[in-house]
Amino acid sequence: MSQIDKRSRFYEEPFRFRVNKNSIVFLDYQGKQVKILKGKEAEKFLKKMNEAEDEKSRQLIMAKITGNFNRGNERMS
Repeated sequence: MSQIDKRSRFYEEPFRFRVNKNSIVFLDYQGKQVKILKGKEAEKFLKKMNEAEDEKSRQLIMAKITGNFNRGNERMS
């Protein structure tokens, strides 16, 4: 995974997710909501998160789902 995270940003754990009682998933990047997942998309995401080996893998999954964060255009606040 070192080729994917060349700048070691995933060790900072910038991504978080929350699930509400209706099984809607909210993805946050540095405390700001960037994506909402509902229905089958949310179920698929939660399954991937449960199967992930470690936190770095979870960070990569969340980065890929958000879309713009896999091109290196994110900024530090």
